[in-house]
Amino acid sequence: MNGNSFGRLFQVTTFGESHGEAMGVTVSGCPAGLELSEEDIQGDLDRRKPGQSKISTSRGEPDDVEIKSGVQDGYTTGTPIGMVIQNKDARSGKYEPFITAPRPSHGDFTYSAKFGTRNWGGGGRSSARETVNWVAAGAIAKKLLAQAGIELKAHVNQIGDIEAPEVSFEQMLEHSEENDVRCADSDAAAEMQELIEDYQERGDSIGGSIYFEARGVPRGLGAPRFDSLEARLGQAMMSVPATTAFEFGLGRDAREVSGYDRNDHWEFDENDEPVPAENDHGGLQGGISSGEPIYGEVTLHAPTSIPKTQQTVDWETEEVKEEKVIGRHDPVLPPRGVPVVESMLALTLVDFMLLGGRINPDRVDGDVGQYDTDYHPSSPRNE
Repeated sequence: MNGNSFGRLFQVTTFGESHGEAMGVTVSGCPAGLELSEEDIQGDLDRRKPGQSKISTSRGEPDDVEIKSGVQDGYTTGTPIGMVIQNKDARSGKYEPFITAPRPSHGDFTYSAKFGTRNWGGGGRSSARETVNWVAAGAIAKKLLAQAGIELKAHVNQIGDIEAPEVSFEQMLEHSEENDVRCADSDAAAEMQELIEDYQERGDSIGGSIYFEARGVPRGLGAPRFDSLEARLGQAMMSVPATTAFEFGLGRDAREVSGYDRNDHWEFDENDEPVPAENDHGGLQGGISSGEPIYGEVTLHAPTSIPKTQQTVDWETEEVKEEKVIGRHDPVLPPRGVPVVESMLALTLVDFMLLGGRINPDRVDGDVGQYDTDYHPSSPRNE
């Protein structure tokens, strides 16, 4: 089975299944000298982990990360960083009715049709549980980007037909973690919460979307055509489970806007540098970053595991069946999807930063955690 790695210089390779023993990720290409601890990673894992609110699954996973390699004395060594997150509350028995009877709109049938077998506990490898690995890797990418002056954030901007008003980047930073929905507008968040709980009480689920933004991205990242920044970013976001649409800049609204109105007219900034006047392109022109904020949106469909009776078929007995998906599932995905989207944005950007030489691929700048030229075995660190 291929498709378990993401990135080129900053490469992430993951393993694990939803109800297996553990989840894990290896990060190759992180420069030496980055100060890194498990606490740096745990914060984002806590934002993604299950059981954190009424509108998330009740599965009791602490999602505690263990760094197994690539870090010594609190600093990255330049070798692969291995991380493991144990599954503490796996209960695969509830999925036995679906071993040969696929759940509606899941990967059960397609995985079995392709491989002739599958890990059927909780969806196995196809489960969104796997994104815990992405968030762990993304936390490292975020730290590298922060040292390069790049900051990013996401928030839930729509649930069902309830859409939040536009908010500033600063509002996202300040307010998106103040409610369970992770919407930076408190009034919209309250309406979204009520709608989610209504679907939850009916044994159903609802979809929504996540807005993301990155500030401080330099000009010149990306390349034309197949290696454009938006193409790679689209791949990253469309990899997020349940994603049905990825947009940047005006996105789908661009179909209603004339060429003249969409075009970003050029002007000079205070340093006499050419800059686009509006940034309707979302920080990307010709596949390359313009130096303006990169922004966009990811749409996630309603969770497919719902406790309503649905029809399936058993391919062994050739019987039509009525089954309920009994388990602990989210009634909505965007609130826990926010750190996942942030992580995929960070992983994409840090890869381009390394490819473009904006981050030294061998070691980060600065003296902390670095060896000097007088290194020898009897004196492993010269302070």
